[in-house]
Amino acid sequence: MRLATLRVGYGTRAARRDGDSYALLPYADLGALLGSGDDWTRTAENTEGERIDAADAKFAPLVPHPNKIICLGLNYATHIKEMGRDTPKYPTLFAKYDGSLIGAYDPVTLPVVSDSVDWEAELGFVIGRAARHVPKGKALDFVAGYTVVNDVTVREYQRRTREFLAGKTFEATTPVGPELVTPDEFGGEEPDLEIRCEVDGEVMQRSRTSDLLFGIADIVSYLSDIITLQPGDLICTGTPGGVGDGRDPKVYLKEGQVLRTVVEGLGETRNVCVREAMPG
Repeated sequence: MRLATLRVGYGTRAARRDGDSYALLPYADLGALLGSGDDWTRTAENTEGERIDAADAKFAPLVPHPNKIICLGLNYATHIKEMGRDTPKYPTLFAKYDGSLIGAYDPVTLPVVSDSVDWEAELGFVIGRAARHVPKGKALDFVAGYTVVNDVTVREYQRRTREFLAGKTFEATTPVGPELVTPDEFGGEEPDLEIRCEVDGEVMQRSRTSDLLFGIADIVSYLSDIITLQPGDLICTGTPGGVGDGRDPKVYLKEGQVLRTVVEGLGETRNVCVREAMPG
């Protein structure tokens, strides 16, 4: 099953993909659907509502206001090497705020305060039910589905302190979507998918999600020991090698460039880079 949050004339609505159309569901967004109870899958599968042609769909952020956005850094060996870091013994965690999220085809904002905006293609997943102290063997049962993320990063601000957050949560920088693909599409196992990032058609990153240092089950189990994961929480699993900051010379995003992020079987985000306009 493939789900999305679509922009409609009166706000947003959760929707189910049915071939060339989307059926609107009786929830404002996927966060509300996932938070409606453990039978949300039955609701999503069986509800028949107003339809929108897929060609006319306008995608909002997949979960516009998640309770938590938790991200992993340094989770591919190639990225660890290019950034000159030691291999971590435990997941490297940081957070984002929901103001950073944009839809799959919305513009990425290049902030006026920096010219060091970088790409980071990632596999994302969304929590489907509350998870606390979950053993690794049962962790995938708490995953609602998988999606495409680009953890666009302002490197200058990331480096100002030891904490990553400042460079990771700039306004309107993180595309998520376009759809949430439920685990049954992959046989209920951890998916091994090609992940790719392109800038103006040039491939900058290409890897497979099987190369994650900490996989999906590891992540869910570890996080659930720290805090209760809630339905709709967005988890970003980390980026492979090939970021602009790891190149010699360094390369960053420029106004007008098209950032395309593709994860096999999940779809793509496609975002034009637009320079932030100063207020007033």
